[in-house]
Amino acid sequence: QLQLVESGGGLVRSGDSLRLSCAASGQSFSSYAMGWFRQAPGKEREFVAAIDWSGGDTYYVDSVKGRFTISRNNAKNTVYLQMNSLKPEDTAFYYCARSQYGSARRYAQTDYDYWGQGTQVTVSE
Repeated sequence: QLQLVESGGGLVRSGDSLRLSCAASGQSFSSYAMGWFRQAPGKEREFVAAIDWSGGDTYYVDSVKGRFTISRNNAKNTVYLQMNSLKPEDTAFYYCARSQYGSARRYAQTDYDYWGQGTQVTVSE
């Protein structure tokens, strides 16, 4: 029905930047908010950022505010996560997901019904 494929992860140094992409196929995601989550080794999956259906509103976990920017291009069925000033604590497997809602103000895993396979981000130093 809906497939989400993340890309853009990699190994970088502290202070570097990465841009993650999430490409959707199978059906449109333009009516729904999209989110990014991450899971570090030995930890539970946590919310990172969300963007509403139109791209007009965004929401971030406090630890990434001012460093990460979520955006979307509905014409391309793609959502992005620009990550600047990366820290070792950002190391995790990053997942994109489609929300059941149009609002960006949803951050629980159960608010999202489709998930990608994830992409690894590793930050050294």
